[in-house]
Amino acid sequence: MDRFELVAEPRRREILRLVWDGPLAVSEIAARVPVTIGAVSQHLGKLHRAGLVSVTRDGRRRLYSARRDSLAELAPMLEAMWHADIARIAKKAERAQRKRRGS
Repeated sequence: MDRFELVAEPRRREILRLVWDGPLAVSEIAARVPVTIGAVSQHLGKLHRAGLVSVTRDGRRRLYSARRDSLAELAPMLEAMWHADIARIAKKAERAQRKRRGS
């Protein structure tokens, strides 16, 4: 499976988004996505084998981080995806601000 196919899966995109800014344990990721710890582990295994996340040990825990350098070839697609999220958030904020002004 190529990197584009891996990232096309919505849960894997969400996992990458979560580990983008720093390392998280499987349990921390599972608490933020609507899948089991086992499913998160499987997704992380695929992302790790593709070189898209790194793993470090912290005692008994494994911490996962996005490998930004490896994601460089995916940057245009990822930026478009996150741009859409940012645009949605901005629209919600603008609506809330207009609503507050109207009150």
